[in-house]
Amino acid sequence: MSALYVVATPIGNLEDISKRALRTLSEVDLILCEDTRVTKKLLDHYQIKTPCLSYHQHSKIGKTEYIIGLLKAGKDLALVSDAGTPGISDPGGKLVSMVCQSGFKVYPVPGPSAAIAAASISGFPVDRFFFMGFPPQKKKRKKFFEEAVSSKYPVIFYESTYRILKTLEELKNMDSSLELTVCRELTKKFETIYRGEIGKVIEDIKKGEIKGEFVVVLRTKNMIK
Repeated sequence: MSALYVVATPIGNLEDISKRALRTLSEVDLILCEDTRVTKKLLDHYQIKTPCLSYHQHSKIGKTEYIIGLLKAGKDLALVSDAGTPGISDPGGKLVSMVCQSGFKVYPVPGPSAAIAAASISGFPVDRFFFMGFPPQKKKRKKFFEEAVSSKYPVIFYESTYRILKTLEELKNMDSSLELTVCRELTKKFETIYRGEIGKVIEDIKKGEIKGEFVVVLRTKNMIK
């Protein structure tokens, strides 16, 4: 019976991919990609010739139905995001749900995740943590930060180059005693880790070039000891 394989891909360094992931991407009939141009760079690097089809947050229901049709026709499919594990802050979860409801198997091919990578080097106790994805840009933004600073566990969220300073300033205005580990460009050439109280982290980020994706790990005063 055909199946969907949810395949984690590197978050930066192309060496961070498993042999199983490479074999799966080579053997399936089609790879569903967040951005085919991004995935093609990975496939070309490992000389994988499997065809690709775009599937992202703007894909219409018709494309999902088309994908289900491929599974019904006996095709094995792989789902990848631009970087990391599909379904974590991307639309992959919706497709997985539809595939399961249609009676097909879904297999994880685990690997890199920016949130887990950041948690592992945060220096905070992360046997429990609260992952919040990306902060809203407009509606419910204040509520998002209120939940973050009041959490009893470390909070992990993602932020873009364009909003990282604005986000940290908003958090600082709520609680200037927050401790952070902020990771920029994890596993890439210009990987940078910022640590300390939020005011210090903001100043340190301002000193460098503000480019790339950021992962924020937040320690609050309400954390359970």
